[in-house]
Amino acid sequence: MNPIQYMFRVRWGETDAAGIVYYPNFYKWMDEASHHFFHEIGYSFAQLFSEEKVGMPLLEATCKFSSPLMYEDEVCVRSSIISLKDKVFTIEHEFCRADVVVANGWETRAWAHFFNGKPKAVSIPGEIRQALVNQQKRNENNREKV
Repeated sequence: MNPIQYMFRVRWGETDAAGIVYYPNFYKWMDEASHHFFHEIGYSFAQLFSEEKVGMPLLEATCKFSSPLMYEDEVCVRSSIISLKDKVFTIEHEFCRADVVVANGWETRAWAHFFNGKPKAVSIPGEIRQALVNQQKRNENNREKV
C-alpha cells in the first residue's frame, strides 16, 4: 500500500497575479491532507472532536519547495506517518504534479483532549496508535521494495 493520497486541482484564488501558488496554501493543503489521512484510516477529526472532545493541534509545520505549482495544476499529496511518540506524531506530506515532487512538508501534532475548551496533551489511544503503526509499516515496506 502506498502513502494515503489526497488529490485536488489548484484554484485561481490560491495563486498570485502570475498564476503561481501563493506559499501559505501549501500549509492549508497539509492540514487538509492530514484530515483526509485520518478519515481514510477510519478516524475523522470532526467526529473525534464532536464525540470525544479530542483534537490534534499543530505544534510545528515546515515546507520545502522545489518547483512552483500553477493555476489548474492537478496535485497529489502523499501523506505518511514518519514519527510516532506517546502523545505526539509527525506526518509527512509529499506534493506531486504528475510524477514530479514539487514540495515536501511535515506537521508535528499533539493528541489532545479539550476539557473546558483548553487542550491538554494525552496519550494516543491504543487502537488509533495501532492504525498509525500499521500505516507506517506499510509505507516502510513499500519504500524497501522501491
